[in-house]
Amino acid sequence: MANIASAGNKGKGIRSDCFVTVEITDATGVNIQIESKVKVLYGASIMKQAKEILNYFEIKNAKILIEDSGALPFVISARLEAAISQLINTEKEFLSPFLEQNKYQTNKDKYRFSRLYLPGNTPNLMINAGIHKPDGIILDLEDAVAVDKKYEASFIVRNVLRSLDFYGAERMVRINQVPKGLDDLEFIVPHNVNLILVPKCESEDQIHQVNKKIEYLKKKYKVSGNIWLMPIIESSLGVIKAYEIATSAENIVAMVIGLEDYTADIGTKRTNEAMESFYARCQVVNACRAAGIQPIDSVFSDVADMEALKQNVLKSKALGFDGMGCIHPRQIRVIHEYFAPDKDEIEKARKVVNAFIEATEKGLGVVSLGTKMIDPPVVKRAQRTIDIAIKTGKLNQNWREENNVN
Repeated sequence: MANIASAGNKGKGIRSDCFVTVEITDATGVNIQIESKVKVLYGASIMKQAKEILNYFEIKNAKILIEDSGALPFVISARLEAAISQLINTEKEFLSPFLEQNKYQTNKDKYRFSRLYLPGNTPNLMINAGIHKPDGIILDLEDAVAVDKKYEASFIVRNVLRSLDFYGAERMVRINQVPKGLDDLEFIVPHNVNLILVPKCESEDQIHQVNKKIEYLKKKYKVSGNIWLMPIIESSLGVIKAYEIATSAENIVAMVIGLEDYTADIGTKRTNEAMESFYARCQVVNACRAAGIQPIDSVFSDVADMEALKQNVLKSKALGFDGMGCIHPRQIRVIHEYFAPDKDEIEKARKVVNAFIEATEKGLGVVSLGTKMIDPPVVKRAQRTIDIAIKTGKLNQNWREENNVN
């Protein structure tokens, strides 16, 4: 077994992180060295935390170097534990405190206009992510993390779930592709994750494997509440099996199309016009609607072009998608604004709902608006439009009461 290991990030431009080197020695005692620009202010607390963690893991002979770049305690804890766990066999975890405000559940039909991807090994991007008010925050253990950093990223994601304020955003984690992603579940299921994204999903068996491991961990750690799944379709095979995947488990709430990998799989280039992915996106939308879950579109990769993003959102919405991913906080406002119903949609929905109310009050079995008959699915869609308009502030909060809508 190795006697030296490291974890973390260091170098120019690194903030809110640290690089930890742990060496198990034959010498008696522990030697801790701290290199930090804020050592005068925080050196004593970093030293105290390091000693506490070493005592917890019963390490009595070691050399420790902590190269600090303004890391918060939960980051230092994750880095130290990740390095130590490479050197000694232990089932113990040094868990950071769990914030009370993060102990919430989310509903299956929660609005998911936006979900902000954050690299799982880059804590400085996570610290203030919630203040941008995305519907969901995704801590990414898959493509956004280098292969040799995935293990230590798991400790960061675990501690972030426990100790970072999400400001009410749905707490999401994208695991690695199954079967490797099954190991990631150990770090997230016990720590009140709301939703897990399953990447490169190509069969219902992958979903069953994930759920089997989730149920095992929920029993082991006495976890209650729902953990939702969001499969990501990223290949031609996944597109063909979209409905099979969408209906493979009761805890699937949405399904995503991932266009970067999908276009690579079919051997073409992704474009803003998106004709190359039209079939795949329609397939995913129809599979989701047939299964009664939310269809979610891919991310838009040009973070500087807000007009192109707007047009992409409008196209996505026209195809039937309920939301999309984003890779920069500046994209959130545009996504929310243009996925929300516009003035004409709201007015049409109000007329449909009012016609339904009037028909109900008269005891009529048929609802009509002008010369057109209105089917129940149309009424349901109109009611959903009203709900979204109220949520996004485009319709008065008291509209339902004023119009006697349940």
